[in-house]
Amino acid sequence: MTAASADAYTYTEGTYTEDTVTDAFMDSGLLSPVRAGTPAEAAVSDTAWLQAMLDAEAALARAQARLGTVPHAAAEAITRAARAERFDLRAIAVGARETANPVVGVVRALTDAVRAADPSAAEYVHRGSTSQDVFDTGTMLVARRTLRLILPDLAETAGALARLAAEHRDTPMAGRTLALHAVPTTFGLKAAGWRQLVLDAAHRLAVVDASLPVALGGAAGTLAGYLASAGLTGPAADAYPGRLVEAFAAETGLAQPVLPWHALRAPVADLGAALAFTAGALGKIAVDVQSLARTEVAEVAEPGGPGRGRSSAMPHKRNPVLATLLRSAALQVPPIAAGLTQCLVSEDERSAGGWHAEWQPLRECLRLTGGSAHTAVELARGLVVSPRRMRENLELTGSRIVAERVAAVLAPVRGVAEARRLLDDASQEAGKTGRPLAEVLGEVPGLGLDAADLATLCDPTGYTGAAGALVDRALRAAGTLVPRAEPAP
Repeated sequence: MTAASADAYTYTEGTYTEDTVTDAFMDSGLLSPVRAGTPAEAAVSDTAWLQAMLDAEAALARAQARLGTVPHAAAEAITRAARAERFDLRAIAVGARETANPVVGVVRALTDAVRAADPSAAEYVHRGSTSQDVFDTGTMLVARRTLRLILPDLAETAGALARLAAEHRDTPMAGRTLALHAVPTTFGLKAAGWRQLVLDAAHRLAVVDASLPVALGGAAGTLAGYLASAGLTGPAADAYPGRLVEAFAAETGLAQPVLPWHALRAPVADLGAALAFTAGALGKIAVDVQSLARTEVAEVAEPGGPGRGRSSAMPHKRNPVLATLLRSAALQVPPIAAGLTQCLVSEDERSAGGWHAEWQPLRECLRLTGGSAHTAVELARGLVVSPRRMRENLELTGSRIVAERVAAVLAPVRGVAEARRLLDDASQEAGKTGRPLAEVLGEVPGLGLDAADLATLCDPTGYTGAAGALVDRALRAAGTLVPRAEPAP
């Protein structure tokens, strides 16, 4: 049986009774909406992981057939039988409690399936191999398939952010530090910064993707079982391990490791670190959007849609749900990935528990990050920007936001310390009285600046520094400078 309905479990007096072997208690994503229903979730499902292990078994048989140590007909029979839908996933999962890993059950079920179709081929299933070779290779296949979903989503997000950066290259807004108005910036520079983080994340994932290795070491990393099953001696035996790793890598599309990595868990730790960075990079976008979307700020808004962002109690609200989903992943993935780094501390030639502890955290990192990347595309493409509201917020401090600029102009005449003191006093007076900074400064005797000068100096839109040039530089750096739109009104 390959699937069953949730109603095969009966709830009676506070307990559930399993009526039949079902997937009723499989994680459906109810508590993890950031990844529920996304491609990455399917890519790391139990079925997908089972298929990856079966793919590893089939690829191993084909690699051995390439080298003449397994009959080609047997490798073909194994490949034909290695289809996840043919196996009882739940039975394999429950059976793994007896062996501490699912591969034993997978091999048994695959051998039975091969035997039913071609009895002579059954003896070549898992020939010379060990559970960790199959599981780790399957894990790398799952990771590769999931990264190939995440990377295009990151590219789409980066493209959308590039368009925002170009369109709003010169759209002034308040820069905020420690939650308060600091000096003016532009929304284009903010969007360019978001994009840079996304590109950095994509680069890290691409590097990891290119280096995901096959696992081939045998019981203790010596490949002794593969040599024994091949029956080779002398120079042929010396050359066989390298040739087998090469053939296995070619069959799977994965990289060739320098050494067996049963207890050298860098591939998993590196993957976890890159996923944590990616989730965090997208989380930075999320928290900025949440802050800018506050009712009293209202400088951006998420894309709408039927039912999007509804509150169960407050009809007037449209919550920033996409940013909320991104942030939830960003807060989860880094600490989970830290557990993968911890598993580098792996004893002997195979860890009793350390290896096993990687599986679920890695799956969670992959599907949370994948869900976040998928969600980020929609957010970046549909983000609604309000230049008018940004301009209004710039005026909230009565131009005190450009006090730094005025101090810099006065410093050569009054000295740095005196200019700073003068602007501190004027800013405090403007804040207390609600008067514009230019008006207060106009009353300072001997300032040497007339009303027109002060009006120019105190215009926040004229003090965005090198923001526009920085946007251009960032967009050109990746060779994808988007034609700039006219400055927003």
